[in-house]
Amino acid sequence: MKFDFIPDNVSEHDNVYDVLKERGFIEQSTDEEKVRELLQNEKVKFYIGFDPTADCLHVGHFMQVIIMMYMQKFGHTPVVLIGGGTGMVGDPSGRTDMRQIMTVETIEHNCEQFKKLFDQFLDFDDEWEYVGNEGVYTPGHETKTPDPGKAVAVNNARWLRPLNYIDFLREIGSLFNVNTMLRAECFKQRMDREGGLTMFELNYMLMQSYDFMVMARDFDVKIEFGGNDQWSNIIGGVDLTRKVTGKEVYGMTFSLLTNSEGKKMGKTQKGALWLNAEKTSPFEFYQYWRNVGDADVNKCLRMLTFLPMSEVNRLSALEGQEINKAKEVLAFEVTKLVHGEEEAAKAQEAARAAFGGGGAGMDNLPVVEFSADKLTSTDKDGNVSDSLGVVAFIKELGLVPSNREGFMTIEQGGLKINGEKVTDKKMAISEATFDGGKVLVEKGKKKKILVELKK
Repeated sequence: MKFDFIPDNVSEHDNVYDVLKERGFIEQSTDEEKVRELLQNEKVKFYIGFDPTADCLHVGHFMQVIIMMYMQKFGHTPVVLIGGGTGMVGDPSGRTDMRQIMTVETIEHNCEQFKKLFDQFLDFDDEWEYVGNEGVYTPGHETKTPDPGKAVAVNNARWLRPLNYIDFLREIGSLFNVNTMLRAECFKQRMDREGGLTMFELNYMLMQSYDFMVMARDFDVKIEFGGNDQWSNIIGGVDLTRKVTGKEVYGMTFSLLTNSEGKKMGKTQKGALWLNAEKTSPFEFYQYWRNVGDADVNKCLRMLTFLPMSEVNRLSALEGQEINKAKEVLAFEVTKLVHGEEEAAKAQEAARAAFGGGGAGMDNLPVVEFSADKLTSTDKDGNVSDSLGVVAFIKELGLVPSNREGFMTIEQGGLKINGEKVTDKKMAISEATFDGGKVLVEKGKKKKILVELKK
């Protein structure tokens, strides 16, 4: 089956709450006992919101996707809320700067791209639709009950963009206490920055809370999930829903993906670790997880793979050089989940070839094109040469940010060309260097690329 990602033996528990607790996801619940009981005794609709701040999901989002996959596995209905409305403001949680304001066209494009990625991991009832809701007073409704075990997706632009601001302030804004709001961590960070907190940003909590109230009222969503930085927004939604509809709803937050030092994982020198192969290649994606710190192996295996806990614990208990076997399993499993088994196998072969002495897997290394025109250089006396200095070459490839660092890399023995350590800082790179039109360049132990000459 396309969506049969999670094996039946992933856990001995039959309540998804206990499974998520066992894997170390759960941080806070508005009422732990009631949430656990609800997930045991009912099949509920729950939601997680995703603001389309880019045209692709990154690995930080993927934690939330995995939680939805677990919930769907145990028979609950994921409601993927894509923030076509809230994305026009931007969530201040976890940030000190104001998010870039995007056009409606960009937001809609990003929403469409998000949905395509969600389709890879969740089984949707695409006949389901949310309709209506032209303002604060007018409830919308679902066109049908979602098929059992199927997810649904909705865009909060449907109910946020048509709002009349005065009506919204009268009916929703009047239910929020500003003193309470300002105690929220997300707003404290903004108040400490130069320029302070804007009214534009202050409204985000009202909008997210309104999302929860609308979905609870109109199609019986009972729980909101989110990262731990969403706690204040979730509480706002729980309180608003109770005040407006009389319904009891719940919230639960999850650990953010951080390393043993408390820093967010999924950041590379190029930026975010994207789930799209065009933005982050399967090889780069694999290598990121292959190179995580020893102390982070257990957490990553628990949260980013569907291996049984007995296997997670066995692998993460390995010591010394043996822990690298666990990292290989981690990298393969996460890459397989995101890019498929074939791409994961290619990435693993390429990594083994690159860092284990060559082999057929070299064909799967990332390839960087290099224009032959760039091999022409001119010295300080105006003499033209058909070669380029090795430091200028690796700087052009983006392997070093400056000539100084390039020279230091060579001095420290950290650069290889076609498997040979570079010792001459004035080594010339010419067409002859490209054996068969390609040259293998290695910087340190973890960076290895094939450079292809383009004429």
